[in-house]
Amino acid sequence: MLLLLAIIYLAFISLGLPDSLLGSSWPIMRGALDASLEFAGVISIVVSAGTVVSSLLSTRLTHYFGTGKVVAVSVLMTAIALFGFSLTYNAWLLVLLAVPLGLGAGAVDAALNNFVAINYKAKHMNYLHSFWGVGATAGPLIMALYLSQQQGWRDGYASISYIQFALVAVLLLALPLWRRATSEKLAASGEQHTPLSNATAFKMKGVKLQLLTFFVIAP
Repeated sequence: MLLLLAIIYLAFISLGLPDSLLGSSWPIMRGALDASLEFAGVISIVVSAGTVVSSLLSTRLTHYFGTGKVVAVSVLMTAIALFGFSLTYNAWLLVLLAVPLGLGAGAVDAALNNFVAINYKAKHMNYLHSFWGVGATAGPLIMALYLSQQQGWRDGYASISYIQFALVAVLLLALPLWRRATSEKLAASGEQHTPLSNATAFKMKGVKLQLLTFFVIAP
């Protein structure tokens, strides 16, 4: 499953790409959109809310549709949202586009974390999140490149969306790999995995502390 692992790492790079874009581009974007500096906070809150909602739904979604399909559709949602960012001339439309951006990001994050935790060694979880850092670093660098060449923030967002669309194509081609990995895991364990409800998970030891910790450290 090395090829699938490489695709998962690639997906986590793409997950990080949009996360730092707004902060690096907003000082210039807000002038073109006639928006205040603090309006970026409204967009960020909507993205974060969407991430939380889709994360809570991720367990059931991946159980019924499979990790591969959930990840592919979710990356497609982020790609469409980012492309919409590049086209809009109204700041409030960014708030609307922030909904699929947050929903897609949260679903990808939760689905891939769960898949790696179940199917790979613990060290791969560390690698997984380091690749998010690669994406979160590369996103502003790509945006800065376009801004420095006077091609504008719109082209910066469009280029990131093209990367996401390309990843969607890769993920669609890789769907048989996800199914094979799931079948092999089921054959090896002999047990059918049943989704754990959020209420049940919340009662597990250490979960509350983990949620509090993540709330404090999450960007």
